[in-house]
Amino acid sequence: MRLVGIDPGLRITGYGVIDKVGQQLTYVASGVIRTETGELPGRIKIIFDGVSEVLAQFHPDASAIEKVFVNVNPQSTLLLGQARGAAIAALTAAGQPVFEYTALQVKQAVVGNGHAEKEQVMNMVKRLLNLPAEPRADSADALACAICHAHGGMGLAGLTTDAHRRRAGRMS
Repeated sequence: MRLVGIDPGLRITGYGVIDKVGQQLTYVASGVIRTETGELPGRIKIIFDGVSEVLAQFHPDASAIEKVFVNVNPQSTLLLGQARGAAIAALTAAGQPVFEYTALQVKQAVVGNGHAEKEQVMNMVKRLLNLPAEPRADSADALACAICHAHGGMGLAGLTTDAHRRRAGRMS
């Protein structure tokens, strides 16, 4: 199975592509889509086109993308949401199944600690994929999303929801 992970950002959107055969993960590619200048509509188009190009080049079977967190600055959160929307639109336009994970779920799946530092994520991505060097932060986060899904990340979301339901059920 080939997976693509996306770390959305308005200035830099990271992507990472891995293959999963059994329990073995293999690095395929990673990089960034840069949109550091220009008006918002043009930057959104660059993200959409860039993600579309990654999909056309690597033909993944599924995609994983990080969910937006609420930032201190509401304007930043809105802009990040628009970048994420452009990436999701490109994924769904290509017929990709899209799986969404919080940063906490990704870090938990990759590092074993949902509150891990960026450096820990980068180091674990390097180790899990047997890379010669740590990938750049945006690429590492995208690869981490793909690794999260490869490691059964949907189970993490289900466990969190089921645990919440069980607790809520006991209170009744």
